[in-house]
Amino acid sequence: CYHYSMTRKKIRDIRQEEFIVAALEATYKRGFHAVTMAEIAAEIGATAASINYYFGSKDQLMFETMRHLLRVLKLTHNHHLQIALDPKDRVRAIFDAHFDPRFFTPQNCSFWVQFWSAAPYSTHLERLHRINQSRVKSHFRAELAHLVASPFRETMRRILQSYLDGVWLSVAQADRAVDPRHARQEAHALIELLINEATASTS
Repeated sequence: CYHYSMTRKKIRDIRQEEFIVAALEATYKRGFHAVTMAEIAAEIGATAASINYYFGSKDQLMFETMRHLLRVLKLTHNHHLQIALDPKDRVRAIFDAHFDPRFFTPQNCSFWVQFWSAAPYSTHLERLHRINQSRVKSHFRAELAHLVASPFRETMRRILQSYLDGVWLSVAQADRAVDPRHARQEAHALIELLINEATASTS
C-alpha cells in the first residue's frame, strides 16, 4: 500500500506540473482573464474537470503557476549568486536570474505581468505579490548597501527595479524581442552607470 500511495503522489505531481506548463502556454495565447479552464486543459489533451480535480479552481491553478515561477526564479538566483564574487556581482545576479534563458521566455513574461496586474484585486494573489516585492527589494538593498552611499541607495534601487519590471512588461506586450544576453548586458551597463554617477556625486 505504501508503494502504491507514493506512486500515486508522484503521478499527481507530474500531472500538476503538466497543467502549470499548459496554463503558461494558454495564458500567453489567450490572456489571463479570458482563458478558460477548458482551453488550458486542451493544451495537454485533458478536460476542465481535471483542473478542478488537481487544483480545485482556475484561480488556484494560476496561484500555483506563479508559485512555480517564483520557485524557479529562486533556484536560478541562487545559482547565479554562487558564482558572484562581490556585491556588484550579486546585484548583477538579480538581473541574471530574471534574464536567464531558462526563465526569461515569452510565456513566462506574459503570465508574470498579467498575474501581477490582477493581484491587487485578489487577497489570495496579493499575498504572493507582497512576498515577491519584499524579496526583490531586500536583495537590492542588501547589496547596494555595500556599493553606494545612503542618500542614493533607495533611488538607485527604484531605478534598477523599474528597469527590471519594464523589460518584462515590454516583452509581455511584444514591444521587445526576448534576448536574454542583450537584456543582461543592458542591465550590467545600467548598474555601472548608476554606481559611477553615485560615486562621482559623493567625491
